[in-house]
Amino acid sequence: MRLLAYVAALGLFAAAAQADPVEGVWQTQPDEGSFAHVTMAPCGAKLCGVITRTFNASGEYKSPNIGRKPVIDMAPQGGGKYQGQVWQPSKDRIFMGKMDLAGDRLQLAGCVAGGLICKKQTWARVK
Repeated sequence: MRLLAYVAALGLFAAAAQADPVEGVWQTQPDEGSFAHVTMAPCGAKLCGVITRTFNASGEYKSPNIGRKPVIDMAPQGGGKYQGQVWQPSKDRIFMGKMDLAGDRLQLAGCVAGGLICKKQTWARVK
């Protein structure tokens, strides 16, 4: 009986330790000539993305946005879809956000008017 309980506990631990498929580093689309690498990781029971590197036409540079979160409290909805908030650095505004994962592409949308009007970007997985 103890062996069965031990095996069941190991199974639960393995499932809990499994990473969300969105976790990792993503490259944003250029926004006003610059783009970033965003590291997606758990933040509590949800997912957040933190800007870890920034680039412009001259190459990598130290943007004041490094360390900021453009992806905030994204909750998995199933089927590779997520809902939460997104911050747009060029406008310094937070919008209702959606993400849709398809392989090594992540489509993000920042929306207003209850999700009727959205601006979208497609990010590519870096690692």
